Amino acid sequence: MNVLIIGSGGREHALAWKIAQSPHLTKLFCAPGNAGIASLATCVDIAADDIYKLRDFALQHHIDLTVVGPELPLTLGIADVFQEAGLRVFGPSRAAARLEGSKVFAKKLMQHAGIPTADFAVFDDPESARRYVIKKGGACVVKVDGLAAGKGVFPCATPEEACTAITRIMVDNEFGSAGNAIVIEEFLEGEEASFICVTDGITITPLPSSQDHKRVFDDDRGPNTGGMGAYSPAPVVTPDVERKVMTSIMEPLLHALSSHGIEYQGVIYAGLMIHNNLPRVLEFNVRFGDPETQPIVVRLDNDLLELMSAVVDKRLASYTVVCDPRPAVCVVMAAGGYPGQYEKGQVIQGLETAASLPDTVIFHAGTAVKNGVVVTNGGRVLGVTARGDSIAHAIERAYAAVRSISWHNVHYRHDIGRRALGR
Repeated sequence: MNVLIIGSGGREHALAWKIAQSPHLTKLFCAPGNAGIASLATCVDIAADDIYKLRDFALQHHIDLTVVGPELPLTLGIADVFQEAGLRVFGPSRAAARLEGSKVFAKKLMQHAGIPTADFAVFDDPESARRYVIKKGGACVVKVDGLAAGKGVFPCATPEEACTAITRIMVDNEFGSAGNAIVIEEFLEGEEASFICVTDGITITPLPSSQDHKRVFDDDRGPNTGGMGAYSPAPVVTPDVERKVMTSIMEPLLHALSSHGIEYQGVIYAGLMIHNNLPRVLEFNVRFGDPETQPIVVRLDNDLLELMSAVVDKRLASYTVVCDPRPAVCVVMAAGGYPGQYEKGQVIQGLETAASLPDTVIFHAGTAVKNGVVVTNGGRVLGVTARGDSIAHAIERAYAAVRSISWHNVHYRHDIGRRALGR
């Protein structure tokens, strides 16, 4: 099979690394890719959101399966465009991708389906929103309606903080048209987890659980990011919690989408808040998580290309997901200043040394090759991922690799996986 992966981050490198192991693979392409992906695939200089140029490339190169990594091309309708051209694509339609593309749509769908989530209100006017949070008092969460690269969620301890967030979104237009509407939610207590499933529209099957670390600094301080690290499995997702998630969230979601005439195919990812073994949905995403994909794929024993084909061909019911019981941990190494302003072009040292360590894989995210050397080319630069006999062992291995890698003004959290150790 000729396979095209769309995207350029750590998630796409992880998918490429796993797909490259499949005996069914003939040739692997990635658009646009990065320095790490280039060692596994032919990188193509087409932007991930240039969906018609990507379609033409897929037709010209006889691509048998296209795997869409990021959310933006999905919300633009890449799956629809490819399918209309007779191309097989792993990823939901434009209508289904509204689940991530609009938090307002997702919240109203959950409300309609009785899916447990935080109480909420929707606003398209900043003054009304400010009056609402002042009247309510206390903590709340302010969310941008549209796509914001994981940075459009503002947990606010006070009404004053909420008013500042509303101003940033709706007056200062920090997120452009994505912030034309906002969702204001009750503040949920508990522990977060990522619950990622694949579905062919009929059958829905969970992948190994995981937990992301969204804040930029240790002890969950600082602004939200795209994710500073993850581990799998998440001990908070017990077998009982998994059963509740499937029966009260994932299966009702599939039915609710179907009742709206939306057939969903690809990945459904629920960001959960779990309190007293009861899960509630924070948000839905319509693609693999980043960095959750990195520890998940190193634990996945299945041929990922076979699994994706089972989804696209609607035969997931006959497929069983098999997982290595050993935990895995991913530590994101970022450019200093991220998620704000940061420098690019810093020479990265120690990659070969780190990659030679046992059960360790270095997934590239924001990297490029300049004058024959690998340099930084984004905010999140690397996802250093290791597997171990225990969560403590995996953490130890991941950080041993992190300490082998350096560049000017590198930043990473030192507490990835600590919550799992507490359990």
